[in-house]
This record gives sequence, C-alpha cells and structure tokens, in this order.
Amino acid sequence: MNIDYDEQDDIMFIRFSDAPVERDISYGWNVNVGMTANGIGQITILDAKADGLLPVKMPREILQQAVVG
Repeated sequence: MNIDYDEQDDIMFIRFSDAPVERDISYGWNVNVGMTANGIGQITILDAKADGLLPVKMPREILQQAVVG
C-alpha cells in the first residue's frame, strides 16, 4: 500500500495494487475508487484536507498496536 498527497491540488492517492484499473466507481463528487480484476486497486480523494481527512488522526492505542504488532 502506498499513500501520496499532492498538497498543491489537495488530492490524496491511496494505492493498494499496481494492477491495471479496469473501471472507476465514484462515491460523491470527490471520491473515486479504481477497481482492478481482483478488487480495489486505488482510491483518489479530492479536497482531502479541505474536507478534514488530513491530517490523519488515530488513537494512540491503535498506533502502539501497529508498531508492536
């Protein structure tokens, strides 16, 4: 998985797979999900920071589990 953020355009890209996208599904005007033959390949979120999705905030317990586990 790879997460990139374009600060100038306020777009977050979440890539789960390098497989080619076969079709896109839009959820509202600002979220697009790229589907591969095996499932979700990528998610693109427009106005990510403006919509309050950045910065990502996680409870300390979850972060500690990720580091330990």
